[in-house]
Amino acid sequence: MNGERVSPVLRTEQRTEGSAVVVTVYGEVDMNSAPQLQSALDEALRESPAAVVLDMSEVGFLGSAGLSVLLTVSQAGTAALRVVASPAARRPIEVTALDELLELFPSVEAALNGSTAN
Repeated sequence: MNGERVSPVLRTEQRTEGSAVVVTVYGEVDMNSAPQLQSALDEALRESPAAVVLDMSEVGFLGSAGLSVLLTVSQAGTAALRVVASPAARRPIEVTALDELLELFPSVEAALNGSTAN
């Protein structure tokens, strides 16, 4: 896989699927690892994809710094950001009402197809 990064808390992988880039995140997104998530998303956006699918189905914790990254990337508007969230990631997204701004999908396949969220 290309674009792989490894850290004690967070690991990201990136692959291209048609006109979309899928960024898969494993671990915890906190104030220490959020810059790594930002870097992975910036790298994905450099390819000018139609959409970036952020697969967070293996994320065990999503803190405020990670939420800030999601907000920043979604507001940049350079590509559609489609998020697949684990229950641990979905909860803070919903509590902060970011689900009103982000496109949430139940699976990577649904996000790639642009199927109706949730």
